[in-house]
Amino acid sequence: MSAAPTSRRAAPRPTRFAFCGAVAVAALTATACSTSSSTGSSASSSGSGSGKTIQVVAAENFWGSVASQLGGSHAKVTSIINNPDADPHDYEPTAADARTVAGAQYTIVNGIGYDTWADKLLAANPADGRTGLNVGDAVGIKPGGNPHQWYSPDSVHQVIDKITADYKKIDPADAADFDKLKNTFETKTLAPYNQLISGIKAKYAGTPIGASESIVTPLADGLGLKMLTPASFLGAISEGTDPTAADKAAIDQQIADKKIKIYVYNSQNATPDVQAQVKAAEAKGIPVATVTETLTPAGATFQAWQVRQLQGIEQALAKATGK
Repeated sequence: MSAAPTSRRAAPRPTRFAFCGAVAVAALTATACSTSSSTGSSASSSGSGSGKTIQVVAAENFWGSVASQLGGSHAKVTSIINNPDADPHDYEPTAADARTVAGAQYTIVNGIGYDTWADKLLAANPADGRTGLNVGDAVGIKPGGNPHQWYSPDSVHQVIDKITADYKKIDPADAADFDKLKNTFETKTLAPYNQLISGIKAKYAGTPIGASESIVTPLADGLGLKMLTPASFLGAISEGTDPTAADKAAIDQQIADKKIKIYVYNSQNATPDVQAQVKAAEAKGIPVATVTETLTPAGATFQAWQVRQLQGIEQALAKATGK
């Protein structure tokens, strides 16, 4: 069953939720409007090692969740975007966010044009000795490429490697602990995630699918699925611009002819066009699966969120193909 479509973005892209108001990113006074929250442990390491806690700030909670689990008690991670109703594209940093960033020793931004506000926030609040990770740079995706790399299994594992390497440079005394945390995360914590990806790819590779926006493309590539939706339509919905009539007509025809086996849409960004496609797909008996742009529900871990969505896609594919 697909969730009822809801929209939080339209063209031109608006702010998806009410902010307390614009503030200067360099301001360091805390405000009650901040959406920042800690997603990691603030406890210091016990026993051998440095006993230090790395202060980490992630622009988005999907990367923050990963960073928190890789840091364990050696890192306190704060994610600026942690509200499912917040739009990472259009977020306006608060004074509390500026204060948080000012004290960061390690920062993680997605890059690839996705969170330019975060770059401005960092530039306005410099700190000596700070280390930064730009995911786009780390995985080799240049500006203009698909920014949704947390949906790319290969990119996720590259980011895991990079975060661990950075932690070890910042806190070499605890390098052995970081290696253990990484091994546990990849081999145990992410085991269901990894198994679902490999299982879906082995069973359903080449299956044609449709989608609402480009957030689905890296995942489809990782799963070996064939994306039939025009890339121009996927990009338009992701960027909050009007898709062309030709693209909409092409998708309508794909659904009418059942050329796609399943339809996957971002339930946090169900525009009228997307809602119409969801209804059309359901009317034709095409299974619909959902994904979201950021962690849902609030407070979920990266792996729990991804596993739930992958299970939904797997179930939709099974229903569509009878496999």
